[in-house]
Formats: sequence, C-alpha cells, structure tokens
Amino acid sequence: MLVYPVKHSPLLRQPERFISRQELQQLIDSLVENLVNITDETGEFLLRLDDGRVIDTKGWAGWEWTHGIGLYGINQYYRQTGDSKMCAIVDDWFTARFAEGTPTKNVNTACPFLTLAYRYEETGDSRWLPYLERWAEWLMYEMPRTERGGMQHVTLAEENHQQLWDDTLMMSVLPLAKIGKLLNRPQYVEEAKYQFLVHIQHLMERESGLWFHGWTFEGKHNFAKARWARGNSWLTIVIPEFLELLDLPQYDATRRFLVQVLECQVAALAACQHESGLWHTLLE
Repeated sequence: MLVYPVKHSPLLRQPERFISRQELQQLIDSLVENLVNITDETGEFLLRLDDGRVIDTKGWAGWEWTHGIGLYGINQYYRQTGDSKMCAIVDDWFTARFAEGTPTKNVNTACPFLTLAYRYEETGDSRWLPYLERWAEWLMYEMPRTERGGMQHVTLAEENHQQLWDDTLMMSVLPLAKIGKLLNRPQYVEEAKYQFLVHIQHLMERESGLWFHGWTFEGKHNFAKARWARGNSWLTIVIPEFLELLDLPQYDATRRFLVQVLECQVAALAACQHESGLWHTLLE
C-alpha cells in the first residue's frame, strides 16, 4: 500500500483545529440556552424612569441593544446551520415583544430591526413589514441629528445632545442600510453611507487608526479621548458587516475608504494586543 508523505507540508497536511465542530456547536448551544433564560431575579438591573416605566435591561424579555446583538448572532448562526431551534428563538422573541408593544424609539431600541429585516426577507411575513417601514422612516427622517447631520446617540434615559458614539453605526445605521436594500429605498442606503463617513470624521484618531468612543459638538472634543476596547470592537464588527451587506464593487469609493479605515484599525489593534490574546479595557 502506497502512503503519500504530506505531514511535512502545510499545504498538504490536514489542518489542526483547536476545537471540533461538534464541540463548537455544543458551546454555542449552551451559550444561547443561557442567554435566553436570563432573568433579573432581584431587580438589580431594572431601569426606572420617572414616567412610570420600568425597563428590564438584563432579562431576555427586554428590548435593548443587548437583545438586538444577541438576536443577530442567533439568526446568523441559524442562517449558517439551518438549525430550526435557533430560528424559533428569534421568531418567538419578536412575537412576544410585539404583543407587548414596541418601546420608545432610540439608537439602541432600533437594533433588533436588523434581524427582523432578515427574517422578513426569508419569510415574507406581512405582519412584520409595517414595523420595518415605520422604524426605518424614523431613523431616516425623525431621529435627532447633530451638527453636520450625524445621528445623535439618543438612548432610553439620555438625549446625549449633539453627541456621536461608535455604537450608533451598529445599532441604528446597519438596520437602516439593510431595510433600505430590502425595501428598495436607495436614500436609506445613501444615508447609512453618510453616517459612516461623518462618524469616521469625528471618532477615528488619525495618528493611530483607533477610535474614540464619542464626540460632542457642544464642547468640540472626544471627551476623555479614551480608546476603549469595546467601543473599537463595534467598528471591527460593523464595517465588514456593512460592506458585505451593500456588496459594493471593488472600485467603489465608499468601499475602498471603509476598507482602509478597517485595515488601519485592525493593524493598531494587533499592535496593542496582550500576550494572552485579549485586549485591555483601555487600549493605550
């Protein structure tokens, strides 16, 4: 029996993986199981507003950016694997939340509509279309803007007057772009492109390629000028997602610009990565 020698060659030998596919799926299943069963037993994380609302910011039955990011991850996993259990988790969340009524509109509560757009795209469920249309119209035409037309980072309890934050691109701009493509509203897509450009203008540090977390037009500064790891991570996530969503040609100027912005940031992140493989909360 002839046995070909391949172990000597990185091109020919079986690649080594630190975890098997089965183990990875088990970990993801456990993560999702814990995520969707989070409850605030003590009320420690309840946000109380003076208009009488009590917001559950921790439990899975709430409606915040945390839920939007979780839903997006679960739905992306469903799209890759076809796992119907994951799809049911997403659909059940929307069914339950819409039965309760939608929350006040802000940067963070818009986040789940990215996932809803993908579910509508797949199912064509007409019950979801009015929600997509109304929230996208709000993002496009009614959401407060800063000087120079940036989306003001309005949250549940803070207007954050004249402030731009990194988070906005993931929580509000990406949903606007997706809904714009899905419903053939090119003006939404162009607005999303502009939001990326104006946020880059005020939040990216030219010298390093890293990002500050916020900018205020009232004081004309980046607050503490902190290069926050989590704030930077939103850009590392959202730029590739945005480019994949728009599917712009290689020669497109917006695509080329965003690619070089991402490359600058990733190079800077690699340079300040800890030997453990992680990053400090403050990058520099």
